[in-house]
Amino acid sequence: MTSELMSLTWVTTLTAVMWMPYILNMIAVRGLVNAVGYPDDPEPLSPWAAKMQAAHSNAIENLVVFAALVLIADAADISNATTVLACQIYFWARLVHLLSYTFAIPWVRTVSFVAGFACQAVLILQLV
Repeated sequence: MTSELMSLTWVTTLTAVMWMPYILNMIAVRGLVNAVGYPDDPEPLSPWAAKMQAAHSNAIENLVVFAALVLIADAADISNATTVLACQIYFWARLVHLLSYTFAIPWVRTVSFVAGFACQAVLILQLV
């Protein structure tokens, strides 16, 4: 497995487990029956959990682009120090984005999002 595919594995794993904390909060706030049901007027999540849910949605949206780029690079047999570093930085940028979004840390969320986007742009430039 290439380094890029390993990074994709870690990014996918991170994205796959992001739902767990905010779902636990949903159960704590609403109770199990309302958490798994469709209550007419559900209790809102705690502020941090609502932010984490939004960060998770953002991560899913960006995973589609990142995964496609990594898989295209792999299929085209494009792997070099630049693609490896871009993929590794992307993972850490997404982790920082999740935490800074969840805990409302000004500037860090935006910078980490832009860093992740820049990594995607670097991958695109390596492909063209």
